[in-house]
Amino acid sequence: MVKVLVPIANGSEEMEAVIVIDVLRRAQWEVTCVGLDERPIKASRGVVIVPDAAWNSLDTAAYDMIVIPGGNEGARNLRGDPRVLKTVRDFFEAGKVVAAICAGPLVLQEAGILKDRKMTCHPNVVSELTATRRLEEKVVVDGHLVTSQGPGTAFQFALTLVAMKDGQEKADALAKAMVL
Repeated sequence: MVKVLVPIANGSEEMEAVIVIDVLRRAQWEVTCVGLDERPIKASRGVVIVPDAAWNSLDTAAYDMIVIPGGNEGARNLRGDPRVLKTVRDFFEAGKVVAAICAGPLVLQEAGILKDRKMTCHPNVVSELTATRRLEEKVVVDGHLVTSQGPGTAFQFALTLVAMKDGQEKADALAKAMVL
């Protein structure tokens, strides 16, 4: 079973976090929504999300993948946390899947893993990204780095992750079951 870490912070984009968590759980993956501490977060549109766990309670090395949701404030809060940045670097260096959507690639940039990589992001954060090869596709896969543009691409993003680990047939079956 694939074990996935989805960190969230105040200002994270709720659609991106919840759609990814939902789709990956439908794939029968173990998904942990983790907060920087034990408190609920207030997402970018005011939705309150209660994390499954607090960061310090987890052994992040036991996970296979990390998925960073966007939201400008959420990305800023995540990229300001050294534990998140270390985990992103560790996963990337170990060849584990590192994925980010919307403003989430700003966290990857802060962790130092975007240099010369193909990626995409929300158009509103393009000017903040340097040393990357940004593409216009809704989802971009560059080895074990996966990026996507925003809330409207969250289903495609999550299904791409499923296809990478469990095959396109499973991703297609999930999409059909969700009437996508």
